[in-house]
Amino acid sequence: MADDLTAAYSKNAGLGLDSLANGFANSLALGSSHALGKGESFRGASDFGNIHGCHPCEILAFLLRVQDLMKAVWYDRQGRAEEVLEFGELPTPQPGPGEVRVRLHTSAVNPADANRRAGRLHGMEYPRIIPNSDGAGTIDGLGESVDPALLGSRVWLHFAQRGRPFGTAAEYVCLPRELTSPLPEHLDFTHGACLGIPAMTAYCGLFQRGPIKGKRILVTGGAGAVGHYAVQLAKWGGAHVIATASFGRKAAHATLAGADCVIDYTAPDAADQILEATQGRGVDHIIDVNAGDNLELCLKVAADHALWISYAVGAQVARELPLIALIRKNLCIRGMYLSGLPYEIRCMAQEGLSRWTREVPDAIHAVDSTFSLRDTAMAHLAVEAGTKLGTVVVRCNLE
Repeated sequence: MADDLTAAYSKNAGLGLDSLANGFANSLALGSSHALGKGESFRGASDFGNIHGCHPCEILAFLLRVQDLMKAVWYDRQGRAEEVLEFGELPTPQPGPGEVRVRLHTSAVNPADANRRAGRLHGMEYPRIIPNSDGAGTIDGLGESVDPALLGSRVWLHFAQRGRPFGTAAEYVCLPRELTSPLPEHLDFTHGACLGIPAMTAYCGLFQRGPIKGKRILVTGGAGAVGHYAVQLAKWGGAHVIATASFGRKAAHATLAGADCVIDYTAPDAADQILEATQGRGVDHIIDVNAGDNLELCLKVAADHALWISYAVGAQVARELPLIALIRKNLCIRGMYLSGLPYEIRCMAQEGLSRWTREVPDAIHAVDSTFSLRDTAMAHLAVEAGTKLGTVVVRCNLE
């Protein structure tokens, strides 16, 4: 019986508590004991009095248990942000074994979040999805076997909506404890939300094979969220960093991150400029934002035995690979999909980023713009516009 009530409530959670209470009152007045048949739809809140002949006292007890609702944004179908994203109330989640509940202050919108919502390269994984995977907030609930000392901790988090339906576009989120990391006191929640997947991707791409001190590193897309972190982390690791970016404010943004040299990737001689910046030796390590578009550039500027890691492919998802250049230079080309990396590598990245944020308190966590939770659709549109410099952040705390 309790499962039936929970399923019915979850399906209609967007109605809000007042509507559910009205439905409960209606069900008392009707005195109905009709049970929903197999395949019969749940028509509204008044059906609470019709589920398997539940006694009114049992329904009242259930409503009292679920009266703690949170504001959230969700979608039940994929499509344009302004058409499919809904704002309303959903049940406040409770942490399961090994999980923590985070009272979210901020949520970050990454391109992958917008792609999942739009249905680009991703299907509808769950009947209802709260979007966004990164964020920052305070741990306010603990599941079984979680260290009690974590209660009240300030954290940044990643992968909230990976392998589970509910992400960070809400006031609360529950997720495995290991997907949270300590947020230093000198960082506010807005800047903390920027870390997440971009910083994790940059760190894993740079350090998963060990130290990079003294290496010549190329970061393509040095003004992007991942690229900006990659430039800063590579400098922290002792590397000489060359970044590519388009001319103007994006080039200035990459320079601000600390790049030793910034090359306009739209220039016909961009590869020659990179080789000149390395005295003709080429680069030892590449962190690449677009394997399709940057194929020729990366092959030309890579030094012998170089490591080329690409974390995205762009519009050209299929390209012919000049194998002779790959073989003669003894190159290692590696695709990197963060969620598919071994757990140990991702833990290493979280620990490394915690050390970096402590050692470099003036690091740049670039925020492009902020939106209210109610305006999450506008935040998704800002990401899809392709003009942002930094992370688009949603404020989840409505107080």
